[in-house]
Amino acid sequence: MVIHEINLKEQYSFLEIAHLTVYVPTLEGDYPLAAGKRPTVLVIPGGGYNHCSSREAEPIALEFMNAGFSTAVLRYTEPGDHFYPSQPLAVAAALEQIALHAEEWQMDPDRVALCGFSAGGHLSAFYANGYDLPEIKEKINSRPVAATVLGYPVISADPAVWHEPSFCNLLGHSPKGAEAEKFSCEKRVTEKTPPAFIWATVTDQVVPVQNSLVYARALTDHRVPCELHLFPAGPHGMGTVDERVNMPLEPRVAYARLWLPLAIQWLKDTL
Repeated sequence: MVIHEINLKEQYSFLEIAHLTVYVPTLEGDYPLAAGKRPTVLVIPGGGYNHCSSREAEPIALEFMNAGFSTAVLRYTEPGDHFYPSQPLAVAAALEQIALHAEEWQMDPDRVALCGFSAGGHLSAFYANGYDLPEIKEKINSRPVAATVLGYPVISADPAVWHEPSFCNLLGHSPKGAEAEKFSCEKRVTEKTPPAFIWATVTDQVVPVQNSLVYARALTDHRVPCELHLFPAGPHGMGTVDERVNMPLEPRVAYARLWLPLAIQWLKDTL
């Protein structure tokens, strides 16, 4: 395996924070991969738009690589004042780099899925629905994506279900009115929204499970293919749901690790 580390800020002066880690498996290695460009998973960790969680970064990328996908991780924020639209611009820059290096990195730029967790799930869903917003398009020729995989995502800016700290870190304040509508991903869904795989746990005490429900409802209302899995138990931020997340995993919580093989199969059928 070859790992490329790219500081995107060096190539895109309008970015504040953006670092791309690309994992390129070798055919001589242990991975059952075919030669040529492959469907690609761009992992977008959570962290409340304040930092990027390590448990939702490399471990996730390696799982998808082992399943036959090309993979990369985007780190798009760190503690400090880095406000919108820096985050979706970082996604757009990462996707442009994937297109430019498609042959070298063995990535198919037309078959890219964003795999986001928590606030990274919000960024994934927001970009998937808003990649052509003027504040993004005026900086970069942003590309659409083919699918999203959303783990316990922040979706809505509705105070009844929101994770307010994520929106405060994204915008510098709590959104209201028209601004809250703009950043509520369920309000942005159209018939052109890419398919989504969504999973969450009912007992999540940080990001209410209703975020996943409202997005799935919006997708089905617009006849967009989606798959939704609600697992009965588990805390927020479980990532791969195994020993790598450094938390006790009783059987009813460990059950949620089924999200990974389910998501892998869904992506193979979708991309």
